[in-house]
Parts: sequence; C-alpha cells; structure tokens
Amino acid sequence: MKIVAVLTAYHPDERLAAVVDSSLRDCAAVIVVDNTPAPAPSLAGKLDDPRVAVLPVGRNLGLGGALNLGVGALPADAEAVLLMDQDSVLPDGLVAGLRAHLESDPKIGIVAPTPWDAAHGAAYNFGTEGKTVEDATAVITSGMLVRREVIDRCPFRADLFNDFVDIAFCVDARKAGFRVIQDFTLKLPHSMGNRQEHGVGPVRVRVTHYPPWRHYWIARNGVQYALDYDRRRPQGMASMAIFLARKFLSVACWGPKRAAQLTALSRGVLDALTGRYSLGYLPEGSYPPGVRDAE
Repeated sequence: MKIVAVLTAYHPDERLAAVVDSSLRDCAAVIVVDNTPAPAPSLAGKLDDPRVAVLPVGRNLGLGGALNLGVGALPADAEAVLLMDQDSVLPDGLVAGLRAHLESDPKIGIVAPTPWDAAHGAAYNFGTEGKTVEDATAVITSGMLVRREVIDRCPFRADLFNDFVDIAFCVDARKAGFRVIQDFTLKLPHSMGNRQEHGVGPVRVRVTHYPPWRHYWIARNGVQYALDYDRRRPQGMASMAIFLARKFLSVACWGPKRAAQLTALSRGVLDALTGRYSLGYLPEGSYPPGVRDAE
C-alpha cells in the first residue's frame, strides 16, 4: 500500500525536520503545507529530500483548508494518506501497525493510534487502559491513516478553520459507510496545548489551557458541529452542552486572563448560533475561506 504523508505546518520549530524524517521511513513521499503567513522564511530550501514537496501558502488557511490543499496535491497512485502535525514524531513501527488494519478490512477507512501525553506519561483518552482496538466515533488528525477513497469522497471542512475539523471528517466518513478505528496499542507522542494539573481538595484535575482565540473556535465550532450533526440527536446535543459547560467551568476556575477567555468562549457560542465569524479571533495572517458574513 503506497502511503503519502500530508503534514500541516504553522511557524514550525526544529521538530519539523524530525517529523518529516520519521514519516519518510514508511511513506513514499511527504507533502508539507506551510500555513505560516508571509513574509516568514520559506521551508522550501530547508527540506531538501526529493521526496518532500513544500506548498507555501503565504497565509493561514486553518487546518481544514490546509488539509484540502495537501490532499489535492496527492499523486494519482497514492492508496492511503498519513495526516501529521508538525510536532508529532512517529515511533518505529507505528505506520506499519496502522497500515495492517487498512489492509485487513476494506471497510476500515480511518485508523489512528492513541495520542500520548509524554510529559505526564499517560494517554489523552481517558479509560484506555487494557484496550486494544475499537471502533471510534472520531479520532484526532495527527497520526490518522486514511484510505484514499475516503479522502476523495469526504473533503475536510475548511469553514471550521481549526477545531472539530477531524471530528466532522470522521463522522462524514462513517456516514459514507467506512469504519473508523483506534489502536490503543500504538502510541503517538503528541502535544495538545498547555496541559496542567490543578487541585480540587484531594482530587487532581488536568486542564488544557489555550489562548482566547483558540477557545473562541472551540466554542464556536462545538456549537456548529452540534447543530450540523446532532440537531436530531438529543444525546449528542446534551454531550456537547456538557463539554462546553466543563470548558467554561475550567476557564472560570483556573484560566489565565479569565475575563478575556470567558468572553471568547461566549462570543464563540453566540456566533455559531447566529451563523457568524469574528475574525478578530483568528491568528495574525489568517483568513478562513468561504467566510461571507464576517466582522
């Protein structure tokens, strides 16, 4: 099975080269979509392996837009796509383990490892101890191996810009008749933001801290996802309400610059309900495609 990696980059650091090198061990080629806004230094001369193609966008398209651009550049004979972030170096054997699942069952469209918090020595997914392989509702983008047919049939949602792009993609793939599975025996070191432990009496709570712009998109896209996919599923709507309520609570209790964070979350919810975007919550040099009703 010919695999091509698509890697999204945004102001990458020295880890990018290591991620590319680890991808080339098992992939025929790597396509790097550089979302770093101009006039940042180009990556074109820094990744000189002939199997690496760099697509300098010159602005930040967001995760969905960058992934669509990358998969649009896939060679015709690519049979599967490995999606990678710029900070996740692949351990030996991980891609082979993922590939074995795709080759074992043509109904499996997406397979992913379990994201591993190396700093705390634990999986990001709760309750994974003792698990091996399970069907999943959704998995995160980094480390996701996708059958080419899924990529051709299910584009990434560029309108979501960043958060919930992977979840929406997995749901669309399952609606198209493909299985999404997660192999908990395969661990991919991955960073999901500034994760810290806080105390609630004798109980320790792990909270991931984000800047206000990211909280805006988490709230906005969480509500948008619920409206688009769970409107007729009370259980899904309730789950999203609980998720966002916990996010508000954790920010109110432990978030830095709480007023700005809570404002961002509140504005995200309001904008989703009214079908709007607040472009002030985009990183500098960013613009999501297809935005018509924006401030």
